[in-house]
Amino acid sequence: MHVSISPPPAQGRFDVLGACPHDCPDTCSLRTTVQDGVAIQVHGNENHPHTGGVLCTKVSRYTERTYHPERVLKPLKRSGPKGSGQFVEVEWEEALADIAARLKAVAVHTPQAILPYSYAGTMGCVQGESMAGRFFNKLGAAELERTICASAGGAALVHTLGGKLGTQVQFFAESRLILIWGSNSIASNLHFWRHVQTAKRNGAHIICIDPRKTETAEKCHQHIALRPGTDAALALALMHELIRNDWLDHDYIAGYTVGWDALRERALQWTPERAAEVCGITVQEITELARIYGETCKAGEPAAIRLNYGMQRVRGGGNAVRVVACLPALTGAWRHRAGGMLLSSSGTFPYDDDALERPDLRTGPVKRTINMSTIGDALLQKADDGAPLVQAMVVYNSNPVAVAPDSVKVVQGFAREDLFTVVLEHFRTDTADYADYILPATTQLEHWDIHGGYGHTDVLLNRPAIAPLGQARSNTQIFRDLARHMGYTDACFSDDDLTLARSAFKAGVDFEELLQKGFTTLSLPDAPFAQGGFPTPSGKCEFFSQRLADAGQDGLPDYLPNYEVAHSGDTYPLAMISPPARNFLNSSFVNVKSLRDIEGQPLLEIHADDAVARGIASGDTVRVFNARGTYRCVAKVSSRARPGVVHGLGVWWRKLGMDGTNVNELTSQHLTDMGHAPTFYDCAVEVERSVLAV
Repeated sequence: MHVSISPPPAQGRFDVLGACPHDCPDTCSLRTTVQDGVAIQVHGNENHPHTGGVLCTKVSRYTERTYHPERVLKPLKRSGPKGSGQFVEVEWEEALADIAARLKAVAVHTPQAILPYSYAGTMGCVQGESMAGRFFNKLGAAELERTICASAGGAALVHTLGGKLGTQVQFFAESRLILIWGSNSIASNLHFWRHVQTAKRNGAHIICIDPRKTETAEKCHQHIALRPGTDAALALALMHELIRNDWLDHDYIAGYTVGWDALRERALQWTPERAAEVCGITVQEITELARIYGETCKAGEPAAIRLNYGMQRVRGGGNAVRVVACLPALTGAWRHRAGGMLLSSSGTFPYDDDALERPDLRTGPVKRTINMSTIGDALLQKADDGAPLVQAMVVYNSNPVAVAPDSVKVVQGFAREDLFTVVLEHFRTDTADYADYILPATTQLEHWDIHGGYGHTDVLLNRPAIAPLGQARSNTQIFRDLARHMGYTDACFSDDDLTLARSAFKAGVDFEELLQKGFTTLSLPDAPFAQGGFPTPSGKCEFFSQRLADAGQDGLPDYLPNYEVAHSGDTYPLAMISPPARNFLNSSFVNVKSLRDIEGQPLLEIHADDAVARGIASGDTVRVFNARGTYRCVAKVSSRARPGVVHGLGVWWRKLGMDGTNVNELTSQHLTDMGHAPTFYDCAVEVERSVLAV
């Protein structure tokens, strides 16, 4: 089949199939209606079972983002101090030539002083790390350790189940018990919630475990509001009760697990009374949760756990995921296709990263790896020769000045006059304000891409619905152009986007089916671990991980207290978590006015007890602070917060918040127990009324 790589004709009315590019487990199939070359509406694809014709509020307004009046549509060069947002328009060739010259000047001495910085601004394989990976491998740049969202939980799954694998999302509709653990599914996993509603109508019991009384918690039969960072203690106490009451599948444990005796000994140390004290919940909440989970499984009925990544953003986040991931093997819940657990399904996709990124282009070993979660420290660090560790950055698919932790240091680093920074963007974000060049990038409606996912098991193809606006170019084209200006003549830099899309996956993905209907479903067993078969070194669910032990860590999962445990009477007596505002997605969509109007303003949710003790009322401007920084926002006295915990809803652009800051002024660069991930939800603060006018 011949396929044009161009968008549809400029005249007439067309529907074009695509895929949502954003960092969300749903990875929806899109249908964009185009009239005379203009996208007029983005719909959910009714023919895609997981999307079912339904989109979230954010993406249903995607045309507002593409045609936003503040869209960057020409290359911009900085004309004022870094951070001032002062730029002048320049021609593409001038920008590309100067950028290439500046990168060559660094690379001739220390190519690994050049750092790519990207994450999930698009989840697509093509516009993500394909041509970009080739460019930076050829350049010999530093390697970015991409950890900012999911690496602790991902490492935990690898060391327990063998990979990012689990229950297929559609089968949750058949579950008799669903534990929604650390997930506000209504806000961030809407299409999973549809399956929960089906199960609920069929008599399933739904329990939410979350420090915050989310929109999801309100719709469940029960909400257990534990303290942030105590999930492992709760899960160990559940194990204690499963053992004590013999709600175990002894045959499954004997046949398909490793390390049971040692895990049993550890779990028996975690009485409900001990865990209740740590978690700040009642003994009865623990024993009843264990009873309903244990009895459901013992009766041969499917019980499933839906985890999300919030619970792993604390010091012991990896261990917490490991403990929870052990539960279905203890009870034999994996025997059912509607049992087990799901955190991520991304490990099921046969991605071919080597074909896309071409690591063979790198002529020497990677000598410098920089963790994106500690970029604040890295930008202020010197190398062994006394020169800055990072001398040039190319930022794409990310907004680190807004989203990286400990933003006081992040801003200091980006403000360095000796740091050469290029940002590929749609808008003048907080990060773009510190760029030497801003290069206008296309949105999802303007380019080809191909997507896996982490909440279902379909591959989706994204076709361009419209021609690029203004002078915008796709990420892939920008890196092709930079390669040309760098003098790279390797044939791989000539691959077009459709060629890249075809090479993104190994065997098992029908590309012709993708071209015809926009998606294809992986062929997978309904119950992946019904008879073991875990892709671990032992082939079993590893309660004890020899790989962790060999790395000097505890081979058994355990509870690790937060770095910053908040206690009444401390200097910083309140625990703060920073969940996403419902109408934003990380820092995306913050500048879409209709969505920002729904959110109103940066908020801090605080329990009435904590508010009264501080003389705070709803609508007051408050100062939230700790040793790292100060953040002002508006207080909302709310039953969503439990006593001792506040919620700084994010992630607002700094420039749209009070005083030019956001909640990451307060978060730290501490890392998790495994996966080198950030600890956004391990943060102690104090709150007081602000005496400054808004």
